[in-house]
Amino acid sequence: MSNVPTQKKPLPNCVQVCQHRTCRKQGAEEVLAALQALPILNVTVTASGCLGQCGNGPMVLVLPEMVWYCGVKPQEIPRLVEQHLLGGKKVKYMLYYRFHPQG
Repeated sequence: MSNVPTQKKPLPNCVQVCQHRTCRKQGAEEVLAALQALPILNVTVTASGCLGQCGNGPMVLVLPEMVWYCGVKPQEIPRLVEQHLLGGKKVKYMLYYRFHPQG
């Protein structure tokens, strides 16, 4: 038996992009396409149903961390990927104030 500590595997990340009516009108299809165009190892990008935050979209939810981003634009996706999904740092100006009041 080895004395080397075993490392836990990090939980796989999932990024959900709301594709319900209001978010779609606000550009959620383009946001989803931009995320899918930048595949990231161990991160699943999925379209979701309504996330219950209508009028604040497009909404992006990063799981399992429960980090909510609102009003996301397709051109902001590279920053979200680089800074949060690859770098582990939230993109403060994009955070949804309702769940992240300190922004």
